[in-house]
Amino acid sequence: MDHVSILQNIGYGIYLLLIIGTILIVLTRNQAPVRTIAWLTVLIFVPMLGLIFYYLFGQDTRKQRVVAKRYYDKIKNLSFNDLLRDEPAEINPDYINLVRLLKSNNHSPVLSGSKVEIITSGKRMFEALIEDMENAKKHIHIEFFIFNNDETGRLVKTVLMKKAAQGVKVRFIYDNVANWKVSRKFYYEMQEVGVQVASLMETRFPLVQSSKINYRNHRKIVVIDGRIGYTGGMNVSNAYSVNPHWEDCHLRIEGMGAHGLQANFMLDWHSAGKQWSNTRGYFPPVPVYTHNLMQIVTSGPYSEYTNLLQATVSIVLGTKKYLYLQTPYFLPTDTLFEALQIACLSGIDVRLIVSKKSDSSYIDPAAHSYYEDLLRAGMRIYELQDKFIHAKTIVADDYISVVGSCNLDYRSFETNFEINCYMYDPDLAAQNKTLFFNNLKHCREINYHRWIKRSRWKRLLESIMRLFAPLM
Repeated sequence: MDHVSILQNIGYGIYLLLIIGTILIVLTRNQAPVRTIAWLTVLIFVPMLGLIFYYLFGQDTRKQRVVAKRYYDKIKNLSFNDLLRDEPAEINPDYINLVRLLKSNNHSPVLSGSKVEIITSGKRMFEALIEDMENAKKHIHIEFFIFNNDETGRLVKTVLMKKAAQGVKVRFIYDNVANWKVSRKFYYEMQEVGVQVASLMETRFPLVQSSKINYRNHRKIVVIDGRIGYTGGMNVSNAYSVNPHWEDCHLRIEGMGAHGLQANFMLDWHSAGKQWSNTRGYFPPVPVYTHNLMQIVTSGPYSEYTNLLQATVSIVLGTKKYLYLQTPYFLPTDTLFEALQIACLSGIDVRLIVSKKSDSSYIDPAAHSYYEDLLRAGMRIYELQDKFIHAKTIVADDYISVVGSCNLDYRSFETNFEINCYMYDPDLAAQNKTLFFNNLKHCREINYHRWIKRSRWKRLLESIMRLFAPLM
């Protein structure tokens, strides 16, 4: 045997050991069976790509905690100790357990008295945001998953730079993987005039940090002078501001709700390696505008629990009359899938709006694989025909409504940094319900009897893609 053959055999041996070793690691991590099966399928059928993908996207660092728990607790408690107006007696008794859950798993107090505007127009959102930033006197804190170098992005950037030059403290957090097409110059220009820039979970190519690349910062947070806040589904991009075929939902919040957003921005700023001074000064006294009660809730790799998944399941199982959901990506975990079936079979009016076609074609077949069982159980599923639904909303029983960044999929529930606003308010629930039915006018309902007649090839493709749902 020549030297080349010996080296080839050694290479094959090392490769085989890597595959076997990785498979053993996947098995012994004791993750959810569906996730384990998905990774084993990839490793067995496409081993080389499987190794690379697992190295980049498959490792769960939740137990190592990306953020030190002691600092996480410190920030949460410091932010709210003197600000908490916790009045659980005012909460509908049906949702007391949800409130307690979110306090236990996310340290999220009930914040009272906020004024909330529900925004579905990108044009309106950016007009209001620009006006509020122009009026900023002390600070602007801004954090987006996508911040494009397009007309909309440059407009917001110009205002941030202008305010920084005027002496306003401007802090800016972006996700560098989601914005990989944006040149470093874009951020350097902001820094040159005093904007403080940071990237949460920064990953530099080609020296990829496998423990970070899979954990994307999907949050959208703006806080202005500690009094006005924004959160929801919209990013900074022309797709949201001028695209008539993009349907989304965002919140403009005045009052205590802005304090909840502030606390979470501060945590993310620290997580990005930055420091704070005079923390308490960022939470000025604010008026009581309404009887609104809300909780600002986050989830991410530092969380001990899957907070937003637990909250969603709690809402589904606690619903008494109706549950209306909107999401761009519907890839429910086993727990949520079972909860939705239970609600439907219990006689609850459960309805879901998704897009006829999402912006990720490989996700659609996997999502379709869930429809048949849910339709059979009584769920009503509608496909938005002429727009892409990017809104992430829940409304139930004329009382609770949820708007945020979290999709109904594995990635949002288990991997990404996400943020949702849980509002206990009949008036806002009525508004969200109206918005849902307005979107329903542009939808086509999926008929169960026609759906089950789809071709065998479609069914096969759906079944195959569903195996990879936990990895999407």
